[in-house]
Amino acid sequence: MEKDSQIRSGRHCLFMMHVHLVFVTRYRRDVFTQEMLADLKAIFASVCADFEAELVEFDGEDDYVHLLVHYPPKLAVSSLVNSLKGVSSRLIRKRGYPGLQSKLLGGSLWSPSYFAGSCGGAPLAVLREFIDNQRSPNWKGKFQALLCRIFCDLEVYGALYTGHLHVT
Repeated sequence: MEKDSQIRSGRHCLFMMHVHLVFVTRYRRDVFTQEMLADLKAIFASVCADFEAELVEFDGEDDYVHLLVHYPPKLAVSSLVNSLKGVSSRLIRKRGYPGLQSKLLGGSLWSPSYFAGSCGGAPLAVLREFIDNQRSPNWKGKFQALLCRIFCDLEVYGALYTGHLHVT
C-alpha cells in the first residue's frame, strides 16, 4: 500500500493531528515585510522539525501570521507555541532588520496571546453519529459505513480495519 502523507505513525499509534495557529504582533503593530515573513517561515519550519512536527502551511500580513502544523500526539501545543514564538522573536530581532526596533515596544515581537484551533479529520457531526451508534442494533454495518466516511479512503480504512496499515 502507498504511504498516505497525512497519516503518520508513532510507536503504538497512527495519527493525523493538525493545529491552526495565529500569532499577532505586540500591540498589533505593522512589523513584517515580505523578507521577514520568508525568514519566519524558515524559522518556524526548523522549530517544528525540532519537535517532530511539520509546518504544512504558512502565511502572514503586516501584523499577524497563520500557521498550519501537523504534530504528534506526544506534543503539547502550548510547548510548541512557546518555542515557535520565543525562537522566532529572538532570531528576527537578532537579524537587525531596519526600523524593527523602533516598531517594537519593550523589545517584544509577539503578543502573549495566540489562537490555536484543531482541524482536519472528520466533521464533528460524523464523529457524533459514530459515537452515538456504538453497540446499537446493526452497529457493525453502521460502524463500517462511518469509518469509511471518517477516513474518506477505502484503502486506508481497509488497512486500518485489517491491521495492515504500515506508515513510516
